[in-house]
Amino acid sequence: MRKYLLQFKPFLIFISTFFGVYILLTVVYKFYLNSFEINDVDGITNVVGHNVNQLMDLFNCDIKIFKSITNPYIEVWYNKRYTLRIIEGCNAISVIILFISFIVAFSGKFKTTLFFILFGILIIYLLNVIRIALLTVLLFHFPEKEHILHGVLFPLVIYGVVFILWIIWVNKFSKYAK
Repeated sequence: MRKYLLQFKPFLIFISTFFGVYILLTVVYKFYLNSFEINDVDGITNVVGHNVNQLMDLFNCDIKIFKSITNPYIEVWYNKRYTLRIIEGCNAISVIILFISFIVAFSGKFKTTLFFILFGILIIYLLNVIRIALLTVLLFHFPEKEHILHGVLFPLVIYGVVFILWIIWVNKFSKYAK
């Protein structure tokens, strides 16, 4: 048994670090979410909605974004039509937690790891804001394509970018890059 533990030590360290960080960050995020009332929108989702509004204002879009009166989400009105809602799951935090967990599990030098995590968070966040803005316009014009746009195309893009960031990290910066 000891032979196998030594043989698979790098893999076991990766798995335990990945799941340890993932569980820790998920629990911290859950405590954060629990600090809000049931019908309230969390602060991060509010900021995402605000940033979507700012982005679409840059392109002179007719956009109105506000918290639903009765539900815990943000309504997005485009060209005076209710187009979509931004819920807690749309703020990309779960994707960011997944990203961070992988980077920490394949960590390199502390400073490099920290900067890459911050860079990745920024990329994922910006991509998510752009995703919501594009989804708003596309769903306005093609509401029948909601499943393919929201359920397939945009998750593919975000997870694809995360995967590319992971590949760059492992090949260029992690302690396994050599």
